[in-house]
Amino acid sequence: MTTESYRPRRSVLYVPASNDKALAKIPSLACDAVVIDLEDAVASADKLSAREKLAAIFAGRSSRRCEMVVRINALSSEWGADDLLAAAKCQPDAILLPKVDTPRDILEAGDVLDDNFAPDEVKLWAMIETPKALLNIGPIAELGRDPASRLVCFVAGTNDLVKDTGILATPDRRYLVPWLMQMVLAARAGGLDLLDGVFNDFREMDGFARECTEAAAMGFDGKSLIHPAQIEAANRAFAPSPEAMAEARAVKEAFALAGNAGKAVIALNGKMVERLHLAQAEKLLAKAAVIGA
Repeated sequence: MTTESYRPRRSVLYVPASNDKALAKIPSLACDAVVIDLEDAVASADKLSAREKLAAIFAGRSSRRCEMVVRINALSSEWGADDLLAAAKCQPDAILLPKVDTPRDILEAGDVLDDNFAPDEVKLWAMIETPKALLNIGPIAELGRDPASRLVCFVAGTNDLVKDTGILATPDRRYLVPWLMQMVLAARAGGLDLLDGVFNDFREMDGFARECTEAAAMGFDGKSLIHPAQIEAANRAFAPSPEAMAEARAVKEAFALAGNAGKAVIALNGKMVERLHLAQAEKLLAKAAVIGA
């Protein structure tokens, strides 16, 4: 991800395609992205009718300021192939692929989009939610360096990882953290954005806010959400703090001084500051400008 192409993804809300009441609220939401869900949030009996709603959902997308994504069912399922075609026709900002195991899963989905003349602007997001995906995460992430793959974002599927591995889901996520950090490394190596998994108890706002703060500290770009009540806390946690912005401005102003022109290293408030810190400061300030922080 470059500063020029930065799209905030601090808060990414799942909305079931089968829930008309929730769909109607989308234009009023302050989240950065909405995932119209055809997978986990939709019962098997409602899969076909949910898919049929996609065209109407996206017909009014011009009134929605947030990024619009469709999560399809796994391509290995009985619904996945038709979901992908239906989603492609709607030309969403991205299609979220669940149960990704290998780079081939991304490439095959991309081939379908290419064969059906989906614009290049239709990107792919990938759920990292299986043990096999974690074992193959390096090669999967490397696709992010190839624009032809369309891959731009990873989404941690923490519930599925807990289920498939049998680890204990503790409030501090101690057994998940090593895998979450593995995702961070892979995403950064591939130039991808990365979203943390959902927090299941939407009434427990203190725990949710704490998990957002920890995820931001780990390097995640945002969090996937299951309820609109979680949007504000996520937006706050994944935005630059006032302290970080003040420090970034100080670094930028210090390097702009005539006496520091051309210097690779300067002293600022008793600390050594390098040009790499200037690049970090400029990136942070540019992001803050985009989200209006």
